[in-house]
Amino acid sequence: MQVVIIGAGEVGTSIAASLAAAHDIVVIDVDPDRTEELKYEHDVLTVAGDGTASEIQETANVPDSDIVIACTDDDQTNLVACGTSKTLGEAFTIARVKNTEYLRTWEREQTAFGVDFMVGTDLLTAENIVRIIGLPAAIDVDPFAGGLVQMAEFELPEESPIVGQTVAEADRFESLTFVGLFRNKEMILPRGDTDIVAGDRAVVIGSPESIQLFATDLAPQVTPDRTDDIVILGGSEIGYHTARILEERELGSRLIEQDTKRARWLAEKLPKTTVLEHDGTDTEFLTREHVDEADIVIAALESDERNLLTSVLAKRLGVDRVVAVVDSPDYITLFQEIGIDVAINPRTVTAEEIIRFTYESVAENIAVLENDQAEVLELELSESSHLVGKPIEDLAKEIDGRFVIGAITRGRSLISPRGDTVLHPGDHVIILVEMELASELASLA
Repeated sequence: MQVVIIGAGEVGTSIAASLAAAHDIVVIDVDPDRTEELKYEHDVLTVAGDGTASEIQETANVPDSDIVIACTDDDQTNLVACGTSKTLGEAFTIARVKNTEYLRTWEREQTAFGVDFMVGTDLLTAENIVRIIGLPAAIDVDPFAGGLVQMAEFELPEESPIVGQTVAEADRFESLTFVGLFRNKEMILPRGDTDIVAGDRAVVIGSPESIQLFATDLAPQVTPDRTDDIVILGGSEIGYHTARILEERELGSRLIEQDTKRARWLAEKLPKTTVLEHDGTDTEFLTREHVDEADIVIAALESDERNLLTSVLAKRLGVDRVVAVVDSPDYITLFQEIGIDVAINPRTVTAEEIIRFTYESVAENIAVLENDQAEVLELELSESSHLVGKPIEDLAKEIDGRFVIGAITRGRSLISPRGDTVLHPGDHVIILVEMELASELASLA
């Protein structure tokens, strides 16, 4: 498949890295230095120029391409680029947008703007935030197999109850499998005798119930319920959608927004949310409003710098769990190093959704982990699948590459994989696999 990616920022680069092994990739960007760098980083073809221009798209062979992905930081550029592509050929077009008005227009008429599939960054980010705050201690959560299976990633600090244990000792919940440990930027495929050390990030796959029990074991505080106090600092589109989704799940929240007009609009749109008009960086106000007693604080202001400030203030006030929106990848490590519990990057969330969509022909679902080090794939096995009819332990010997099968669903039943488990046609298999092997393994399904 030939794929043209317009925009070589974090989103475009992540997509190119994920797809390059299995597809012919061309990346367009206005920065010639960036395109030259990307050419050698990921062995893809590049074109320097304006991705909305017909001449540049023709140079990138858009007329004969299968998919065009417009993922620059500018919504209008992405929409115009998709419209231009439609005048040149029949490529399936994907556009990344932040403005939800464009998304609403497209949802009403899905031929609008010449876009076949639209990815709303702010809405996706809000959905991700709500999934994470619903699971104690998790830093990433994704559903698989129609909700029968969850993948969750947990950071394990020194005080974690499973630090110092082996994987076999820590894995004491039915229908749960440790599939990966990330340690000092290295991915470890755990065995029963693998030691868990402070600072590890553990990836587990299993039933929602077993994941919940594991999370509660790591962090004894309960999952948020109607009595819990959730505070959202910032009435940005991400803050608004987060509050709206919480309302839909009957989880009330308090939302603090400084702009009078925006606060009034939010109060009208969010009848079950308490909207407070004030500066979220005012320590006296936060103390007066007992934000220090909140169970969770979500920093969703318009800038990383203000989110960093409010996150630090919330931690100093004594808030147990702080989730912060971090737009720039350069800030993510900083947020983590100063003790912010979860840093969510909208660009990473967007890239994952686009990659998931482009994998639809071979994978039912996908999650991208740890800066593209690994993927979690959901594969539905066909009658002719190379994976069918063999015990998992034999497949591990035959396939050259690192992977772990975390769960199997057969019909509506969940099967915990073991070495002697034989895969059947129609099984849904959820696998953690190193990035380089993902496309090859998906092709075996």
